[in-house]
Amino acid sequence: MIRCEVWQMGRMSYPDALTLQHALVAQRSQPGGVDRLLLLEHPHTYTLGSAGDERHLLLSEEERERLGIQVYRTDRGGDITYHGDGQVIGYPIIQLESFSRGTLFTDVVGYVRRLEKVLILLLAEYHVPAKAITGLAGVWVDTPRGEEKIAAVGVRVNARGVTMHGFALNVNTDLTHFSGIIPCGIADKGVTSLAALFGCPVNETEVRARLIRHFGSVFEREMVSAAPNPHP
Repeated sequence: MIRCEVWQMGRMSYPDALTLQHALVAQRSQPGGVDRLLLLEHPHTYTLGSAGDERHLLLSEEERERLGIQVYRTDRGGDITYHGDGQVIGYPIIQLESFSRGTLFTDVVGYVRRLEKVLILLLAEYHVPAKAITGLAGVWVDTPRGEEKIAAVGVRVNARGVTMHGFALNVNTDLTHFSGIIPCGIADKGVTSLAALFGCPVNETEVRARLIRHFGSVFEREMVSAAPNPHP
């Protein structure tokens, strides 16, 4: 079984995390590279992916400055989303098995589906029936208000089949910050979190532990805790 190191990074700025990902992707792209799963959270941040439409950013620069929210355009797929305290963010730096089979392009969608499966299995442990929606990345739950997103997914895969970016699961997230954007450019669906569904905070350490276990199962990796190196 392929070994995958788990790096618990704590709170990390988006630019620092992006720089780290690019360095680790370069390492993993070389022979003998190591798979890694980075787990972290960001301070208040809006990010626009490759399909990001700035019209979906609703707050003015003055309002963002007052709230302490930074904005970055980045190289993941997707539109705009929010990152902040109370999210469990995962950035897998792994090489897809399909790279060696010459089917990388067609398997990128399959990779996203597997990330969604990890999160759906995790949420099932909390008795939250979650689902994927055809044509929309991410993980969704049915609420009295309709379908709401509980986890965003946006990835990039390089020519060597190595992944970066990943997912952001709303655990104890302050959802009011999503009102400053049209999340993922989808105006007719809302956003929720585990805490919002339960009406109380959820233990994030426990969420991360369960997530690691399901990631290892879905991706057939041996998950090993390792000391992170923020400057590889």
